Parts: sequence; structure tokens; C-alpha cells
Amino acid sequence: MAAAVLIMAVAMAFIPLGDTAGKLLITEHGYAPAQVGWLRFCVGFVLLTPLIWTHRAVWRAALNWRMMLRGLLIALGVLSILTALRTEDIGSVFGAFFVGPIFSYALSVVLLGERVTWPRTVLLVVGFLGVLLVVKPGFGMTPGLAFAALAGIFYGAYLTASRWVAPLAPAPILMWSQLGVSAAVLTPPALAVPMPEAWPLGLLLISAAGSLAGNLLLVVAYGRQGATTLAPFIYFQLIYATVYGVLVFETLPDPVALAGLGLLVASGFGSLALRRAA
Repeated sequence: MAAAVLIMAVAMAFIPLGDTAGKLLITEHGYAPAQVGWLRFCVGFVLLTPLIWTHRAVWRAALNWRMMLRGLLIALGVLSILTALRTEDIGSVFGAFFVGPIFSYALSVVLLGERVTWPRTVLLVVGFLGVLLVVKPGFGMTPGLAFAALAGIFYGAYLTASRWVAPLAPAPILMWSQLGVSAAVLTPPALAVPMPEAWPLGLLLISAAGSLAGNLLLVVAYGRQGATTLAPFIYFQLIYATVYGVLVFETLPDPVALAGLGLLVASGFGSLALRRAA
């Protein structure tokens, strides 16, 4: 359990790092959301291919329909949230997006038969309340917020699918298959509009490598521990995102947001304490 939590904590640092670079590519360099997602998946696929190419399980995993479904889910999730971030306030977007862990929790219980307990359910709800305090989302449902909520649904399904496919192949092969399917799915919309002339290689590499490292570690964590146990730790992305916001965008959280971060930390470590006491 402790190893899975540590892996999860590191993964949650890498994922918003990649998203921070992605937001800079969209807002400052003129890239379309589909282009950012496509380039991220393509670069990650190229970086990972030499490490797993000779593995016997590569092609068996690549042709498994469950692996393809998982790749489709994360591709649509990334495209949806990047589309939302293009037009909506980031706080409202994340408020809608973080329906994902709740959806993953429920989906894992229904489809995977994972055990549910009231204390763990309460802690997940506490974490979600912390998210609401951090992002303070509005109540108007615009097209951008609809995309953000849709991204959360896709991401929650992807988290459960990560647990579902974990026994099929080692984590690097699971990640390689995901990247290949996602790149293929986003190729048509990415190439439908002209690419910007500027190629900020540093941001492109950070966007791809951050997403690759974070999701690879997430696969490893979900292979070690159930989704219902790890779900509260997904909220730690917001803590790291807040730090990146201070460092990159010079935005400081207000007291209400700090209280929300405190609830997130309490939710995560409360889940860990419950597991150790069991």
C-alpha cells in the first residue's frame, strides 16, 4: 500500500506539469487543443518505443480491444479538457473535471467488484468538497464547462480501465499501447488545421514527458492497489497545479482555496490511515 501511495504522489506531480506546458502552448503559441494532445501522445510514443519494442507482449497487448478502449478514453479526455481550458476559467474547468474520481470510484465498485466502505466513501466526498473550495466553480453550464465535465467522465472511466487492464501486460507496454491509440485517434483533428510556425521544443518535451511519466506511474500504482483506495490521491493533482500556478503564472491561492487544499491532504492521508488500520 505504502509503495502504491508514493508512486501515486509522484505521478500526480508529473501530470499537471505536462498540462501547464500544454496550456502555455495553447495560450501563448497558438496551438489548437487537438494539436497539443496529438503532439504529446506522438512524442511520448516515440520516446517509449525503443524501451519496449523487443518485448514479446507488445503486439498481443496492442491488439487487445480493452487496451484500445482505454487509449480512446484518455485521448477523448485530454481533448475535452484542453478544449475547455481554451475558453473557460481554469477554476470552473477543474471544478467540473474532478467528477472523475467519484465516477471512477463508483464504476470500480459496479464493474470490478471492488469493496466499498463508508469511511472511504466519506473521505472521497471530503476530498471533492476540498476541490470545490479550491476552484469555487460557478453554476452556469456553458459549452466549455460541458467539455470539462465530459473530460472528467472520460478520465474517471480511464482510471477504472487502468485497473481493469493492469494484469494484461507490464506497465510500459500498457502505456505504449495507450499512447499509440491516442495518437491515432487525435490525428484527424490535429491535422485538420495548420500547425503554428513556431516549435517551442522545450514546452513540447515537457508536455509530452510530464504526461508520459505521470500516466506510466499511475498505471504502476493501479497495478498494485485498487481504484477505490487510490481515488482520493487523484485530488493531489490540484496541490501540485497550485504550486505550478504560483511558479509559472504567479497566481496565489486565497484563504478559502488553502482550506480546500487542507481538506484534500486530509482526505488522502485519511485514506492511507484507514488502509493501515484494516
